[in-house]
Amino acid sequence: MHHGNHFYGHAHVLAEYCGLDPADPPRIDGYLQHGWNVVDGLGAGTPYAPGRPIFVWSERTRRRAASMGRPLATVIGSPFLYLLESAPEDHVEREGTIWYPFHGWEGQHVDGDHRRLIDEIVATEDGPITFCLYWHEYQDARIRASYERAGRVICHGYRGYMRTQTDTRFLHKQLAELRAHRRVASNRLSSAIFYGVAAGCEPAVYGNPMRLAKEDAPTAERIRREWPELHGAQPAPAAARESAMAELGDGFLASPAELRATLGWTTAPGRTGADRKLVPA
Repeated sequence: MHHGNHFYGHAHVLAEYCGLDPADPPRIDGYLQHGWNVVDGLGAGTPYAPGRPIFVWSERTRRRAASMGRPLATVIGSPFLYLLESAPEDHVEREGTIWYPFHGWEGQHVDGDHRRLIDEIVATEDGPITFCLYWHEYQDARIRASYERAGRVICHGYRGYMRTQTDTRFLHKQLAELRAHRRVASNRLSSAIFYGVAAGCEPAVYGNPMRLAKEDAPTAERIRREWPELHGAQPAPAAARESAMAELGDGFLASPAELRATLGWTTAPGRTGADRKLVPA
């Protein structure tokens, strides 16, 4: 299994939905999209074995993948939507905004004025604010302290790398936080915004978008042009939800048996006790 299939506990979420052991997901027969992007759904610059299938979230992504020379793309919907199917809501009272600042990663650091962004956020939001920092910024004491002066600061966990230190409950923690907030916002359109919409939050995308080192600026500008209905401090909820759910693959979710067959899990051991009997497809 490519280690990216484990990112954010995606393989673990899908295994649980399929009735398999979420602590030990079987090997996925191909590559799983691990985050929203506007290309073929796979990680930029990551080598992949040619001729292997890829599993993407949406039909739009499948068409882009085909145009980029990856015809073996299958739409299955995002792991987050499968988690929603597996985790019924407790209907807690929602309050305030959860804000996801644009983040960097090991290969690219983000450049921008966090203090100025925080001032704009505080001036815009009308309730308590939870700032969710990506692990990369959360471990930076200086950046974290800037946000702590303005509100509650959390981190959903570590994405994982080469199948180590993966927080397999990453999406579970994210879903719980989203369900506790009325709004979800960021300075860039991202997976977190789509997840928030799916979880029932009102979305917003505003503020200094910041920049990544050596970022492809035309791509970032294209996102703002193609999804205007999701940008601004108060987007129209109906139009924003329609777009967000389409990007997550709403309407393409498979049944547990279908998903097992698609991912090559038809002979994977199920959660049936010590004897671990085979789960039929």
